[in-house]
Amino acid sequence: MIKTRLIKLLSHSKKYIIYTVFWQWISLLAQITAVFTITDLLGYVLNNTLTISHLKSTFLLLLGVIVIRYTCERMSARTSYLASVDVKRILREKIYDKMLKLGASYNEYVSSSEVVQVSTEGVEQLETYFSKYLPQLFYSLLAPITLFIILSRVNLKASLVLLICVPLIPMSIVAVQKFAKKLLSNYWSTYTGLGDSFLENLQGLTTLKIYQADKMKAEEMDQESEKFRKITMKVLTMQLNSISVMDIVAYGGAAVGMTIALLEYLHGHINMQGTLCIILLASEFFLPLRLLGSFFHIAMNGMAASDKIFKILDIPEISSGKEVLSDHSLDILFKDVHFSYEENREILKGIDMTLPKNSFISLVGESGCGKSTIAGILAGKNRGYTGDITIGGTPLKDVNEEDLMKHILLIRHNSYLFKGTVEENLRMADPHATKEEMKAVLEKVNLLGFLNSQDGIKTKLLEKASNLSGGQCQRLALARALLKKDVSVYILDEAASNIDIESEELIMNVIHELAKTKTVLLISHRLANVVKSDHIYFLQDGQIKEHGSHTELMNQNGAYKHLYEAQMALENYGKEGTV
Repeated sequence: MIKTRLIKLLSHSKKYIIYTVFWQWISLLAQITAVFTITDLLGYVLNNTLTISHLKSTFLLLLGVIVIRYTCERMSARTSYLASVDVKRILREKIYDKMLKLGASYNEYVSSSEVVQVSTEGVEQLETYFSKYLPQLFYSLLAPITLFIILSRVNLKASLVLLICVPLIPMSIVAVQKFAKKLLSNYWSTYTGLGDSFLENLQGLTTLKIYQADKMKAEEMDQESEKFRKITMKVLTMQLNSISVMDIVAYGGAAVGMTIALLEYLHGHINMQGTLCIILLASEFFLPLRLLGSFFHIAMNGMAASDKIFKILDIPEISSGKEVLSDHSLDILFKDVHFSYEENREILKGIDMTLPKNSFISLVGESGCGKSTIAGILAGKNRGYTGDITIGGTPLKDVNEEDLMKHILLIRHNSYLFKGTVEENLRMADPHATKEEMKAVLEKVNLLGFLNSQDGIKTKLLEKASNLSGGQCQRLALARALLKKDVSVYILDEAASNIDIESEELIMNVIHELAKTKTVLLISHRLANVVKSDHIYFLQDGQIKEHGSHTELMNQNGAYKHLYEAQMALENYGKEGTV
């Protein structure tokens, strides 16, 4: 059970497999030497020719055998360990490199939980496959041939019978493999599905508690866990049954060989010493393959895991291009752009839009109209669009992704803040930023005063900065964005949403100041925030229904005006006429 592509992928680890087999083979030769030495000693005893010299030589030989086998065991364990380390390093590097090549849009092709599971449990299975199964496979082929060559000189008939019985074990393995392959494929699918559910429920645990839906989700996970338990038990049952079959074949074959050796002895075709050698070494024909059989489920798991790994490695890579953006002219142009997340569900339906350099452009519209999709396309997160998008005259598809990330920065309302300190989070934007520069951007977003009451930029943050308020988190994310140098285009996707009015005003003041020197694309559900925009695009059902300045749109007396007036009426409700 060897997958050629897998061997080629991990070609660097082949040398450790060879070393492991070599040390196992030397250990076998030492064991054969020990058996022949002991049977020779018994022969001297039976013939009454035993001398002190025989005892001394036997003792020294056996001592040497013990030293050799101990050394071989140590070296075999070491090379096996080196193989496992090498395999884990290479595979995880390959998966990580693939994620880097897929870039920001990787989650369009594979879920994060599947990548994590394959990189951990899947790689662990292949580590055992390389460090245990493959060396044992090659040794299982070498050992019976070595024993046959040596024992055939003692008695050809008994040795030949033992050698002929050896292939019965791999035949039984092949028979089990046909059933096991489908079973283990289902096992891995169930395992990754359970992992997806667990990760999702863990991340949404607070929401589940709020809606008291945690019990329902726990019951669903119980059902998935029960399904996983059942298929795991099927795998274990298959493994135990295959081991039982291999035990019968192995020990049955050894018994046949021993019987033939005894018959040969009774017919006078072999002496007592030769008979004992064959009896003592008969099981060695089968034990390597028997041990290989116990690794069979590991090999099958490894094959199933490799399928998952190759599924990820085979994801087509969309070239990010080689073009570098100019710092002088970064006008952005959308022409008849279409995009679909799923077949038959078009999100963008022919978008035409212009973002001149150093302009303040806003995208507005009801939820689900495609605003965030446009932001994702510009930031390189959503690929597979049709139509033309150019940045400074260069097609977006031809722009190098690293250079795109350098010039265009996407800030969402839930931008991720990492566990650590405020300084560590800020340094992600500029590793060489001075403390004065960090304090300056914190001052701009009115966060420095609060942090100074704590530990300043050394203030520790919990996971997702859960020890800060929502407004503070969004202001810190904006400060980090402001610290990033060379950014030409800022995309703010609801960066001032779901927070208090005071925080919203602070963030909008920063955005207005930023729009004086940078291109700003603001996506906002609150139309009061976009009034000062140079140009506003109103999206509806994936299409731009209206566009222009706030005054122009109000004069059109269309959907924008109706939505704006509805929002203003709602915000002003109760403010007038109160006593």
